[in-house]
Amino acid sequence: MTASLAQGLSPVRAELADGAVVLLQETVMTPAVTISASFRAGSMFDPVDLPGLAYLTGRVIDRGTRRRTAAMMADALDERGVSLRVSSNRQALTVSCTCLAEDFDDVLEIVADVVRNPTFPESEIENRRSEAVTILRQNEDNPSARAVDAVLELMYGRQHPYGRPSKGTAQGVERVSRADMIAFHAERIRPGAMSLAIVGDVRPEHALDRAMAVLEGWTAAPPAPATVAPPPPSTGRRLRTIAMPGKTQTDVAYGFTTIRRLDPRYYAYWMMNNVLGQFGLGGRLADNIRERQGMAYYAFSTLDPAAGEAPLLVRAGVDPANVDRAIAAIDQEVAALASKGPTATELAETRAYLVGSIPRLLETNQSIAAFLQTSEEYGLGLDFDQRLPALLDTVTLGEIHAAAAEVLDPARAAIAVAGQ
Repeated sequence: MTASLAQGLSPVRAELADGAVVLLQETVMTPAVTISASFRAGSMFDPVDLPGLAYLTGRVIDRGTRRRTAAMMADALDERGVSLRVSSNRQALTVSCTCLAEDFDDVLEIVADVVRNPTFPESEIENRRSEAVTILRQNEDNPSARAVDAVLELMYGRQHPYGRPSKGTAQGVERVSRADMIAFHAERIRPGAMSLAIVGDVRPEHALDRAMAVLEGWTAAPPAPATVAPPPPSTGRRLRTIAMPGKTQTDVAYGFTTIRRLDPRYYAYWMMNNVLGQFGLGGRLADNIRERQGMAYYAFSTLDPAAGEAPLLVRAGVDPANVDRAIAAIDQEVAALASKGPTATELAETRAYLVGSIPRLLETNQSIAAFLQTSEEYGLGLDFDQRLPALLDTVTLGEIHAAAAEVLDPARAAIAVAGQ
């Protein structure tokens, strides 16, 4: 079952009795294996009064288990040259690492111990809390981070999980207790909420056997399904200005709420965003604002897949004197794409670019693991990498134009400006 990656992936999927999903892909690129345990336990599950609970839980989850202190775990990983990574975003908390193939069995057991049996020692909590608060305070002094947080709050409201900072707030992190983290772990870090991707130089049969062994006896009912409420309807154009004296750059975040990842129109929206602010060095936005007018340090747009109605964000960093001109230029490009849609050339170039980028998504064991876990999260199928070119090929000019016309209305934009 060794994959010929030039012809696409050939993953194996197994759903265990406890509800955990194991995704296996053998590769021979290097004598190494990536292990990635991902849970539906991101910041969207934070209580409204504890923004930062998921983030701090992720920073402490690997600081000791019932069997290993933090020092013991560090020694076991260091002697194998392994660095354990814990990351969290709005949707997921992920524990991952890459090890030599010969160390796979031992390292998989450590990863399983971390996610199953964390003890959240008080001393480690305080150390990691201090680090987390420092990072969040730094974000409060970062115009780019402030602009993004503000525009998301304008679009969704603080009660919506997409309207709060993805890492929480310093005040929220300071309020999180050990009991809060233990409860969050018990509720969200469960086998029924886990996808375990194992990618690399290991036979799928052996990897599955070891995964079943290290997860044996971990029983817990699956958590309640994640539901994301629709965002509130737009109330017209909204602008928030955040004064940050002394900053030499002002950051603009300009956004709209769009559609869910599983909406059939997603591929048209994806291509529309590429035309607007991704293709080449930044699509139409960068061509206008940065290249032709020379008034932005950067300009681009993003549309990341999400379980709920995802934000389409335009981002620009400009000299404070150019803020009004930059917003006017964004208005111009947004309105033009909504009015006329893309050109046939833009469609052809965008399609070629996105199809051509698929192999780059599968260049490393880590990127393959992430691709498989995203496909699993949205139920896209084990052959999604092979079906994706055809899905993009069927998108028409009219569908992209319709996507742009539906959401790209300057009169309904949310805009946040942070800086001098």
